[in-house]
Amino acid sequence: MKKIAIFASGSGTNAQRIIEYFSKAGTAIVVIILTNNKDAYVLQRAEKSKIRTCIFDKVLFYETNSIIHLLKDLQIDLIVLAGFLWLVPATMLDEFKGRIINIHPALLPKYGGKGMYGNNVHKAVIANHEKYSGITVHYVNERYDEGDVIFQKEVELQPTETPESLSVKIHALEYEFFPSIIDRVLTTLT
Repeated sequence: MKKIAIFASGSGTNAQRIIEYFSKAGTAIVVIILTNNKDAYVLQRAEKSKIRTCIFDKVLFYETNSIIHLLKDLQIDLIVLAGFLWLVPATMLDEFKGRIINIHPALLPKYGGKGMYGNNVHKAVIANHEKYSGITVHYVNERYDEGDVIFQKEVELQPTETPESLSVKIHALEYEFFPSIIDRVLTTLT
């Protein structure tokens, strides 16, 4: 069975959907949730699902190989970034080449890059009078939101759209599509 590690920095709603999806699908298992935020609600979600957790700081993540060793010891097949806000270090990218994916709340290449997450993205989309937004699942590389696109799904904006209403639409797309796209990516791994 394939093994997934999820990196998250916040509440972990996508992590929860991924856990639920694979507990039913039986094609993979989430074995660990890692976070850079000791107060992240995703830790409580992991505890309820009896999933191992790891909390780390910048020194541990960027200046040591501890996280890489942990992931290798757990024989992780795929790393999933689900609301994780730090750039992945080159050493991890090299070690898990083609096996780290992320979800972004916009149609990349628009509205990507450092600082473009959550409502920051939705505000920019609305301010620029876009007709569509959506989600992008992509491979992770050394730059924010610039890896090869795996999947995109768009949603139409209404003239009265607010960042909050757009957030609801984007989350609905994430919950519907992200777990099955992860499953599809797992089938391509050897």
